[in-house]
Amino acid sequence: MSRAQVEEGLEQAFQRNKDKISVPGFRKGKISKQFFFSKFGEEALYQDAMDAVLPAAYEAAVEEAGITPVGRPNIAPVSMEKGKAWTMQAVITTAPAIELGDYLNLEVDKQDTKVTDEDVAAEIKRLQEGQAELVLQEESTKAEKGDTVIIDFDGSVDGEHFEGGQANDFSLELGSGQFIPGFEDQLIGHVSGEDINVNVTFPEDYQAANLAGKEALFEVKIHELKRKALPELDDEFAKDVDEEVETLAELEAKVKTRLSDEKAQSAQEAFEDAVLTKAVDNAKVDGDKIPEAMIDEDVHRQMDQYFAQLQQQGISREMFFQISGQTEDDMHKQFTDGAEKRVKTNLVLEAIVKAENVQPSDEEVEAEISRLAETYKMEVEQVRAAVSASMLKHDIAMREAMKKLTDSAVAK
Repeated sequence: MSRAQVEEGLEQAFQRNKDKISVPGFRKGKISKQFFFSKFGEEALYQDAMDAVLPAAYEAAVEEAGITPVGRPNIAPVSMEKGKAWTMQAVITTAPAIELGDYLNLEVDKQDTKVTDEDVAAEIKRLQEGQAELVLQEESTKAEKGDTVIIDFDGSVDGEHFEGGQANDFSLELGSGQFIPGFEDQLIGHVSGEDINVNVTFPEDYQAANLAGKEALFEVKIHELKRKALPELDDEFAKDVDEEVETLAELEAKVKTRLSDEKAQSAQEAFEDAVLTKAVDNAKVDGDKIPEAMIDEDVHRQMDQYFAQLQQQGISREMFFQISGQTEDDMHKQFTDGAEKRVKTNLVLEAIVKAENVQPSDEEVEAEISRLAETYKMEVEQVRAAVSASMLKHDIAMREAMKKLTDSAVAK
Protein backbone atom coordinates (compact mmCIF):
# COMPACT_ATOMS: atom_id res chain seq x y z
CA MET A 1 0.00 0.00 0.00
CA SER A 2 1.31 3.44 -0.92
CA ARG A 3 2.11 5.96 1.79
CA ALA A 4 -0.92 8.00 0.67
CA GLN A 5 -3.15 4.98 1.28
CA VAL A 6 -1.54 4.44 4.69
CA GLU A 7 -2.14 8.09 5.60
CA GLU A 8 -5.77 7.77 4.55
CA GLY A 9 -6.13 4.66 6.70
CA LEU A 10 -4.56 6.41 9.70
CA GLU A 11 -6.93 9.34 9.28
CA GLN A 12 -9.97 7.05 9.17
CA ALA A 13 -8.71 5.10 12.17
CA PHE A 14 -8.08 8.32 14.15
CA GLN A 15 -11.55 9.70 13.36
CA ARG A 16 -13.10 6.42 14.43
CA ASN A 17 -11.23 6.28 17.75
CA LYS A 18 -10.81 9.87 18.90
CA ASP A 19 -14.17 10.00 20.69
CA LYS A 20 -13.15 7.00 22.82
CA ILE A 21 -9.96 8.60 24.18
CA SER A 22 -9.79 10.46 27.50
CA VAL A 23 -6.77 12.76 27.92
CA PRO A 24 -6.47 15.24 30.79
CA GLY A 25 -6.93 18.77 29.52
CA PHE A 26 -8.94 17.71 26.46
CA ARG A 27 -12.64 17.08 26.04
CA LYS A 28 -13.49 13.73 24.44
CA GLY A 29 -13.20 13.97 20.68
CA LYS A 30 -11.23 17.22 20.73
CA ILE A 31 -7.71 15.77 20.83
CA SER A 32 -5.64 16.52 17.71
CA LYS A 33 -4.12 13.79 15.59
CA GLN A 34 -0.64 15.25 16.10
CA PHE A 35 -1.04 15.17 19.89
CA PHE A 36 -2.38 11.60 19.72
CA PHE A 37 0.64 10.49 17.71
CA SER A 38 3.07 12.25 20.06
CA LYS A 39 1.47 10.62 23.12
CA PHE A 40 0.54 7.16 21.84
CA GLY A 41 2.37 6.81 18.55
CA GLU A 42 0.76 6.22 15.18
CA GLU A 43 1.47 2.51 15.65
CA ALA A 44 -1.53 2.39 18.02
CA LEU A 45 -3.78 2.88 15.00
CA TYR A 46 -2.05 0.48 12.61
CA GLN A 47 -4.55 -2.35 12.97
CA ASP A 48 -7.60 -0.10 12.48
CA ALA A 49 -5.86 1.70 9.62
CA MET A 50 -5.09 -1.58 7.90
CA ASP A 51 -8.70 -2.75 8.36
CA ALA A 52 -9.89 0.49 6.75
CA VAL A 53 -7.83 0.46 3.55
CA LEU A 54 -6.79 -3.15 3.06
CA PRO A 55 -10.00 -4.35 1.31
CA ALA A 56 -9.72 -1.77 -1.48
CA ALA A 57 -5.96 -2.31 -1.80
CA TYR A 58 -6.45 -6.08 -1.99
CA GLU A 59 -9.13 -5.79 -4.69
CA ALA A 60 -6.91 -3.46 -6.74
CA ALA A 61 -3.97 -5.87 -6.45
CA VAL A 62 -6.14 -8.82 -7.53
CA GLU A 63 -7.46 -6.88 -10.52
CA GLU A 64 -3.96 -5.79 -11.52
CA ALA A 65 -2.70 -9.37 -11.28
CA GLY A 66 -5.60 -10.58 -13.43
CA ILE A 67 -6.35 -13.54 -11.15
CA THR A 68 -9.58 -14.99 -9.76
CA PRO A 69 -9.21 -15.69 -6.04
CA VAL A 70 -11.61 -17.98 -4.20
CA GLY A 71 -12.27 -18.22 -0.50
CA ARG A 72 -10.76 -15.89 2.05
CA PRO A 73 -7.15 -14.73 1.56
CA ASN A 74 -4.55 -15.21 4.26
CA ILE A 75 -3.01 -11.73 4.53
CA ALA A 76 0.01 -10.94 6.67
CA PRO A 77 2.15 -7.78 6.91
CA VAL A 78 5.65 -7.93 5.47
CA SER A 79 6.70 -4.35 6.24
CA MET A 80 4.86 -1.61 8.19
CA GLU A 81 7.60 0.93 8.87
CA LYS A 82 6.66 4.34 10.18
CA GLY A 83 6.57 6.98 7.49
CA LYS A 84 6.86 4.50 4.63
CA ALA A 85 4.59 2.50 2.35
CA TRP A 86 3.34 -0.82 3.72
CA THR A 87 3.90 -4.18 2.11
CA MET A 88 1.39 -6.99 2.61
CA GLN A 89 1.53 -10.57 1.46
CA ALA A 90 -1.69 -12.34 0.51
CA VAL A 91 -1.76 -16.11 0.16
CA ILE A 92 -4.83 -17.04 -1.87
CA THR A 93 -6.46 -19.96 -3.61
CA THR A 94 -7.16 -19.28 -7.27
CA ALA A 95 -9.79 -20.78 -9.52
CA PRO A 96 -8.34 -23.57 -11.67
CA ALA A 97 -7.94 -23.14 -15.40
CA ILE A 98 -10.63 -24.73 -17.56
CA GLU A 99 -9.90 -26.48 -20.85
CA LEU A 100 -13.11 -26.28 -22.83
CA GLY A 101 -14.20 -29.19 -24.95
CA ASP A 102 -17.04 -29.05 -27.49
CA TYR A 103 -19.74 -26.68 -26.25
CA LEU A 104 -21.45 -25.41 -29.39
CA ASN A 105 -23.72 -27.39 -31.74
CA LEU A 106 -24.17 -30.15 -29.17
CA GLU A 107 -26.71 -32.93 -29.72
CA VAL A 108 -28.95 -34.05 -26.86
CA ASP A 109 -31.98 -36.31 -26.54
CA LYS A 110 -35.29 -34.81 -27.59
CA GLN A 111 -37.72 -34.28 -24.73
CA ASP A 112 -41.27 -35.64 -24.83
CA THR A 113 -43.88 -32.85 -24.85
CA LYS A 114 -46.97 -34.89 -25.76
CA VAL A 115 -49.91 -34.76 -23.36
CA THR A 116 -51.98 -37.96 -23.47
CA ASP A 117 -55.61 -38.62 -22.60
CA GLU A 118 -54.29 -40.55 -19.60
CA ASP A 119 -52.43 -37.42 -18.41
CA VAL A 120 -55.63 -35.38 -18.63
CA ALA A 121 -57.65 -38.08 -16.85
CA ALA A 122 -55.09 -38.25 -14.03
CA GLU A 123 -55.26 -34.48 -13.54
CA ILE A 124 -59.07 -34.51 -13.55
CA LYS A 125 -58.90 -37.30 -10.97
CA ARG A 126 -56.60 -35.17 -8.82
CA LEU A 127 -59.05 -32.27 -9.05
CA GLN A 128 -61.87 -34.64 -8.14
CA GLU A 129 -59.95 -35.81 -5.08
CA GLY A 130 -59.51 -32.17 -4.09
CA GLN A 131 -63.31 -31.71 -4.12
CA ALA A 132 -63.97 -34.84 -2.08
CA GLU A 133 -65.84 -34.63 1.21
CA LEU A 134 -65.16 -36.73 4.31
CA VAL A 135 -68.34 -38.60 5.23
CA LEU A 136 -68.79 -40.17 8.67
CA GLN A 137 -69.21 -43.96 8.36
CA GLU A 138 -71.31 -46.37 10.40
CA GLU A 139 -69.61 -48.04 13.37
CA SER A 140 -69.51 -51.39 11.57
CA THR A 141 -67.51 -50.01 8.65
CA LYS A 142 -63.97 -51.38 8.55
CA ALA A 143 -61.15 -48.91 7.98
CA GLU A 144 -59.44 -48.96 4.59
CA LYS A 145 -56.39 -47.26 3.18
CA GLY A 146 -57.32 -43.68 2.35
CA ASP A 147 -59.88 -43.43 5.15
CA THR A 148 -59.48 -40.85 7.92
CA VAL A 149 -59.76 -41.98 11.54
CA ILE A 150 -60.16 -39.82 14.63
CA ILE A 151 -58.08 -41.45 17.36
CA ASP A 152 -56.59 -41.17 20.82
CA PHE A 153 -53.16 -42.72 21.24
CA ASP A 154 -50.71 -43.23 24.07
CA GLY A 155 -47.21 -44.51 23.32
CA SER A 156 -44.69 -46.16 25.60
CA VAL A 157 -41.26 -47.83 25.39
CA ASP A 158 -40.58 -50.58 27.93
CA GLY A 159 -43.63 -49.42 29.86
CA GLU A 160 -42.36 -45.82 30.08
CA HIS A 161 -44.44 -43.12 28.40
CA PHE A 162 -42.40 -40.67 26.30
CA GLU A 163 -42.81 -37.01 25.42
CA GLY A 164 -44.90 -36.44 22.28
CA GLY A 165 -46.32 -39.96 22.34
CA GLN A 166 -49.84 -38.99 23.42
CA ALA A 167 -52.74 -37.20 21.71
CA ASN A 168 -56.54 -37.04 21.81
CA ASP A 169 -58.94 -36.67 18.87
CA PHE A 170 -56.10 -36.83 16.37
CA SER A 171 -57.12 -36.89 12.68
CA LEU A 172 -55.06 -39.40 10.68
CA GLU A 173 -55.38 -40.40 7.03
CA LEU A 174 -54.44 -44.05 6.71
CA GLY A 175 -51.70 -44.51 4.16
CA SER A 176 -50.51 -40.92 4.35
CA GLY A 177 -47.22 -41.92 5.96
CA GLN A 178 -47.72 -39.31 8.67
CA PHE A 179 -46.80 -41.78 11.41
CA ILE A 180 -43.80 -44.08 11.67
CA PRO A 181 -43.86 -47.16 9.38
CA GLY A 182 -46.29 -49.87 10.47
CA PHE A 183 -48.53 -47.69 12.64
CA GLU A 184 -51.20 -46.80 10.08
CA ASP A 185 -51.31 -50.28 8.51
CA GLN A 186 -52.29 -51.82 11.85
CA LEU A 187 -55.45 -49.69 12.02
CA ILE A 188 -56.75 -50.98 8.67
CA GLY A 189 -59.62 -53.45 9.12
CA HIS A 190 -60.74 -52.04 12.47
CA VAL A 191 -63.95 -50.16 13.26
CA SER A 192 -65.07 -47.19 15.32
CA GLY A 193 -65.13 -47.84 19.06
CA GLU A 194 -62.28 -50.37 18.97
CA ASP A 195 -59.19 -50.32 21.17
CA ILE A 196 -56.07 -51.51 19.36
CA ASN A 197 -52.54 -52.18 20.55
CA VAL A 198 -50.16 -51.04 17.84
CA ASN A 199 -46.60 -52.35 18.00
CA VAL A 200 -43.95 -50.49 16.02
CA THR A 201 -40.19 -49.98 15.92
CA PHE A 202 -38.79 -46.47 15.58
CA PRO A 203 -36.37 -46.06 12.64
CA GLU A 204 -32.67 -46.14 13.44
CA ASP A 205 -32.31 -42.59 12.10
CA TYR A 206 -35.30 -41.22 14.05
CA GLN A 207 -34.68 -37.58 15.01
CA ALA A 208 -35.29 -38.22 18.72
CA ALA A 209 -32.13 -40.12 19.61
CA ASN A 210 -33.66 -41.61 22.78
CA LEU A 211 -36.31 -43.39 20.65
CA ALA A 212 -34.23 -44.35 17.60
CA GLY A 213 -34.37 -48.12 16.99
CA LYS A 214 -36.62 -48.72 20.02
CA GLU A 215 -39.72 -50.95 20.02
CA ALA A 216 -42.83 -49.09 21.15
CA LEU A 217 -46.43 -49.87 22.08
CA PHE A 218 -49.22 -47.47 21.17
CA GLU A 219 -52.62 -47.93 22.82
CA VAL A 220 -55.07 -46.57 20.27
CA LYS A 221 -58.79 -45.79 20.50
CA ILE A 222 -60.73 -45.22 17.26
CA HIS A 223 -63.54 -42.72 17.81
CA GLU A 224 -64.70 -42.06 14.25
CA LEU A 225 -64.11 -43.32 10.73
CA LYS A 226 -64.55 -41.02 7.74
CA ARG A 227 -64.36 -41.90 4.06
CA LYS A 228 -63.91 -39.70 1.03
CA ALA A 229 -67.02 -39.19 -1.09
CA LEU A 230 -65.99 -38.11 -4.58
CA PRO A 231 -68.22 -35.75 -6.58
CA GLU A 232 -69.65 -36.93 -9.89
CA LEU A 233 -67.57 -36.01 -12.92
CA ASP A 234 -70.16 -33.82 -14.63
CA ASP A 235 -70.69 -30.23 -15.73
CA GLU A 236 -71.51 -29.10 -12.17
CA PHE A 237 -68.21 -30.51 -10.96
CA ALA A 238 -66.41 -28.65 -13.76
CA LYS A 239 -68.00 -25.33 -12.76
CA ASP A 240 -67.13 -25.91 -9.10
CA VAL A 241 -63.48 -26.48 -10.03
CA ASP A 242 -63.20 -23.61 -12.53
CA GLU A 243 -65.77 -20.84 -12.70
CA GLU A 244 -64.55 -19.91 -16.21
CA VAL A 245 -65.91 -23.13 -17.76
CA GLU A 246 -69.46 -24.38 -18.25
CA THR A 247 -68.96 -28.05 -19.09
CA LEU A 248 -66.72 -30.97 -18.21
CA ALA A 249 -65.49 -31.03 -21.81
CA GLU A 250 -64.35 -27.41 -21.50
CA LEU A 251 -62.53 -28.23 -18.26
CA GLU A 252 -60.76 -31.18 -19.89
CA ALA A 253 -59.69 -28.99 -22.82
CA LYS A 254 -58.41 -26.30 -20.47
CA VAL A 255 -56.54 -28.87 -18.40
CA LYS A 256 -54.94 -30.30 -21.56
CA THR A 257 -53.74 -26.83 -22.60
CA ARG A 258 -52.28 -26.16 -19.15
CA LEU A 259 -50.53 -29.52 -19.04
CA SER A 260 -49.15 -28.92 -22.53
CA ASP A 261 -47.70 -25.57 -21.46
CA GLU A 262 -46.21 -27.08 -18.31
CA LYS A 263 -44.75 -30.03 -20.21
CA ALA A 264 -43.26 -27.72 -22.84
CA GLN A 265 -41.67 -25.61 -20.11
CA SER A 266 -40.31 -28.70 -18.35
CA ALA A 267 -39.00 -30.04 -21.65
CA GLN A 268 -37.19 -26.76 -22.37
CA GLU A 269 -35.61 -26.77 -18.92
CA ALA A 270 -34.57 -30.42 -19.33
CA PHE A 271 -33.13 -29.60 -22.76
CA GLU A 272 -31.08 -26.71 -21.33
CA ASP A 273 -29.87 -28.86 -18.43
CA ALA A 274 -28.81 -31.63 -20.82
CA VAL A 275 -26.91 -29.19 -23.05
CA LEU A 276 -25.12 -27.59 -20.11
CA THR A 277 -24.31 -30.97 -18.55
CA LYS A 278 -22.77 -32.14 -21.83
CA ALA A 279 -20.68 -28.98 -22.17
CA VAL A 280 -19.47 -29.36 -18.58
CA ASP A 281 -18.67 -33.05 -19.07
CA ASN A 282 -16.67 -32.16 -22.19
CA ALA A 283 -14.53 -29.66 -20.24
CA LYS A 284 -11.48 -30.47 -18.12
CA VAL A 285 -10.37 -28.85 -14.89
CA ASP A 286 -6.65 -28.12 -14.59
CA GLY A 287 -5.30 -30.66 -12.12
CA ASP A 288 -8.58 -32.61 -12.34
CA LYS A 289 -9.66 -31.24 -8.97
CA ILE A 290 -11.85 -28.40 -7.75
CA PRO A 291 -10.18 -26.58 -4.81
CA GLU A 292 -11.80 -27.34 -1.47
CA ALA A 293 -12.06 -23.58 -0.82
CA MET A 294 -14.38 -23.24 -3.83
CA ILE A 295 -16.55 -26.15 -2.75
CA ASP A 296 -16.78 -24.79 0.78
CA GLU A 297 -17.64 -21.33 -0.53
CA ASP A 298 -20.42 -22.77 -2.69
CA VAL A 299 -21.85 -24.80 0.21
CA HIS A 300 -21.99 -21.75 2.47
CA ARG A 301 -23.58 -19.67 -0.29
CA GLN A 302 -26.26 -22.33 -0.88
CA MET A 303 -26.94 -22.55 2.86
CA ASP A 304 -27.21 -18.77 3.19
CA GLN A 305 -29.70 -18.65 0.31
CA TYR A 306 -31.73 -21.48 1.84
CA PHE A 307 -31.93 -19.81 5.24
CA ALA A 308 -32.71 -16.44 3.66
CA GLN A 309 -35.75 -18.03 1.98
CA LEU A 310 -36.83 -19.54 5.31
CA GLN A 311 -36.39 -16.15 6.97
CA GLN A 312 -38.86 -14.67 4.48
CA GLN A 313 -41.37 -17.24 5.76
CA GLY A 314 -40.70 -16.18 9.34
CA ILE A 315 -38.49 -19.16 10.20
CA SER A 316 -35.15 -18.24 11.73
CA ARG A 317 -32.01 -20.35 11.42
CA GLU A 318 -32.26 -21.35 15.09
CA MET A 319 -35.95 -22.22 14.76
CA PHE A 320 -35.23 -24.44 11.76
CA PHE A 321 -32.61 -26.45 13.64
CA GLN A 322 -34.96 -26.82 16.60
CA ILE A 323 -37.89 -27.98 14.47
CA SER A 324 -35.94 -30.26 12.14
CA GLY A 325 -33.59 -31.75 14.71
CA GLN A 326 -30.72 -31.19 12.28
CA THR A 327 -27.41 -29.49 13.00
CA GLU A 328 -25.25 -27.04 11.06
CA ASP A 329 -22.95 -29.95 10.15
CA ASP A 330 -25.93 -31.99 8.87
CA MET A 331 -26.93 -29.13 6.56
CA HIS A 332 -23.36 -28.65 5.40
CA LYS A 333 -23.15 -32.32 4.40
CA GLN A 334 -26.46 -32.09 2.51
CA PHE A 335 -25.38 -29.08 0.49
CA THR A 336 -21.96 -30.61 -0.18
CA ASP A 337 -23.69 -33.14 -2.45
CA GLY A 338 -23.59 -31.60 -5.92
CA ALA A 339 -21.30 -28.72 -4.86
CA GLU A 340 -18.42 -29.88 -7.05
CA LYS A 341 -20.69 -30.08 -10.10
CA ARG A 342 -22.16 -26.62 -9.38
CA VAL A 343 -18.70 -25.10 -9.08
CA LYS A 344 -17.41 -26.73 -12.27
CA THR A 345 -20.54 -25.60 -14.12
CA ASN A 346 -19.91 -21.99 -13.13
CA LEU A 347 -16.26 -22.25 -14.11
CA VAL A 348 -17.18 -23.67 -17.51
CA LEU A 349 -19.74 -20.93 -18.17
CA GLU A 350 -17.19 -18.29 -17.16
CA ALA A 351 -14.68 -19.89 -19.54
CA ILE A 352 -17.27 -19.75 -22.35
CA VAL A 353 -17.92 -16.08 -21.56
CA LYS A 354 -14.20 -15.45 -22.05
CA ALA A 355 -13.89 -17.66 -25.14
CA GLU A 356 -16.88 -16.01 -26.82
CA ASN A 357 -15.82 -12.53 -25.64
CA VAL A 358 -19.23 -11.85 -24.10
CA GLN A 359 -19.23 -8.26 -22.85
CA PRO A 360 -22.61 -6.95 -21.63
CA SER A 361 -23.20 -3.30 -22.45
CA ASP A 362 -24.13 -0.53 -20.03
CA GLU A 363 -27.57 -0.52 -21.65
CA GLU A 364 -28.03 -4.20 -20.79
CA VAL A 365 -27.02 -3.48 -17.20
CA GLU A 366 -29.59 -0.67 -16.96
CA ALA A 367 -32.25 -2.95 -18.41
CA GLU A 368 -31.35 -5.61 -15.82
CA ILE A 369 -31.62 -3.08 -13.01
CA SER A 370 -35.08 -2.07 -14.22
CA ARG A 371 -36.13 -5.73 -14.48
CA LEU A 372 -34.96 -6.47 -10.93
CA ALA A 373 -36.72 -3.35 -9.63
CA GLU A 374 -39.98 -4.47 -11.22
CA THR A 375 -39.60 -8.07 -10.06
CA TYR A 376 -38.88 -7.21 -6.43
CA LYS A 377 -41.09 -4.08 -6.25
CA MET A 378 -38.14 -1.84 -5.49
CA GLU A 379 -37.02 1.59 -6.64
CA VAL A 380 -34.40 1.57 -9.38
CA GLU A 381 -31.95 3.46 -7.17
CA GLN A 382 -32.42 0.90 -4.39
CA VAL A 383 -31.41 -1.87 -6.78
CA ARG A 384 -28.49 0.18 -8.07
CA ALA A 385 -27.26 0.64 -4.49
CA ALA A 386 -27.75 -3.04 -3.59
CA VAL A 387 -25.88 -4.66 -6.49
CA SER A 388 -22.72 -3.60 -8.28
CA ALA A 389 -22.50 -3.11 -12.04
CA SER A 390 -19.71 -5.71 -12.22
CA MET A 391 -21.93 -8.29 -10.50
CA LEU A 392 -24.78 -7.58 -12.90
CA LYS A 393 -22.45 -7.77 -15.91
CA HIS A 394 -21.23 -11.15 -14.67
CA ASP A 395 -24.79 -12.49 -14.32
CA ILE A 396 -25.84 -11.15 -17.73
CA ALA A 397 -22.73 -12.62 -19.36
CA MET A 398 -23.41 -16.03 -17.81
CA ARG A 399 -26.97 -15.97 -19.17
CA GLU A 400 -25.75 -14.97 -22.62
CA ALA A 401 -23.19 -17.79 -22.57
CA MET A 402 -25.95 -20.22 -21.65
CA LYS A 403 -28.10 -18.88 -24.48
CA LYS A 404 -25.25 -19.43 -26.96
CA LEU A 405 -25.10 -23.07 -25.85
CA THR A 406 -28.81 -23.75 -26.15
CA ASP A 407 -29.39 -21.74 -29.35
CA SER A 408 -26.72 -23.79 -31.13
CA ALA A 409 -27.73 -27.17 -29.67
CA VAL A 410 -29.91 -29.71 -31.46
CA ALA A 411 -32.46 -32.10 -29.92
CA LYS A 412 -32.57 -35.48 -31.67
